[in-house]
Amino acid sequence: MTFVTGLQCSPTMTAGQSTRQILAKVPIFAGLAPAEMDFLAQHALSRTYVPGQTIFNEGDACIGLYVVVSGHVRIFKTSASGREQVLSIDGPGSSVAELPVFDGGEYPASVTAVDNATVLFVSKQAFQELCLAHPQVALKVLRVVGGRLRRLVGIIEELSFTTVRHRLAAFLIRLAKQEGAVLRDGKIVIALPENNQEVASQIGTVRELVSRNLSRFQSEGLIEIDGRNLTINNLKALESEIDSST
Repeated sequence: MTFVTGLQCSPTMTAGQSTRQILAKVPIFAGLAPAEMDFLAQHALSRTYVPGQTIFNEGDACIGLYVVVSGHVRIFKTSASGREQVLSIDGPGSSVAELPVFDGGEYPASVTAVDNATVLFVSKQAFQELCLAHPQVALKVLRVVGGRLRRLVGIIEELSFTTVRHRLAAFLIRLAKQEGAVLRDGKIVIALPENNQEVASQIGTVRELVSRNLSRFQSEGLIEIDGRNLTINNLKALESEIDSST
């Protein structure tokens, strides 16, 4: 896939938000004094990506970190056989690749755009200068990295100790709570990712098992599927699937 479609210095951003306003909403930069925020904003570059476009690949030399301004990015690992495991899908306000900026290593995972996405890029040198002058930024990075580590431990536990049925039920429940539309009869409608392979990548399995377990849920009356729209008939019944497998 191709790289960046646009690269420019960004003193101002679209939708009425300045670079300073955007950076101020990012946890690791919150609370910076105006002078420090000015320094950061002056060194932030705006980059735009189309769906599926690569931001960086696992193993690439780290050149800096990224802040998601709009759209979403997909963070994932790829096995030697080409199988993918999604680690996270991050949206506006998220920072990506803070750790390799510190340790000087390569990017530990790949990142691509999920939809049309705009990010701010801050070079490794500029970020390290900021941290040397303001150690509180480094402490905030540690908190963010700690939260990511906890999520990764949760992924490992889920992959190691639960079934595909359990993980698929948990995935549907998360979608329902985050993005679901509640109907008058209490049913919840969600939009599935564009294909079952993407679902498989997010729950650590293969496409065939996703399709098989979705069919089983449907035959049991837990869900109804119409294209990529899925209706959860009874959220509590689906949640009991998780309870019964723990």
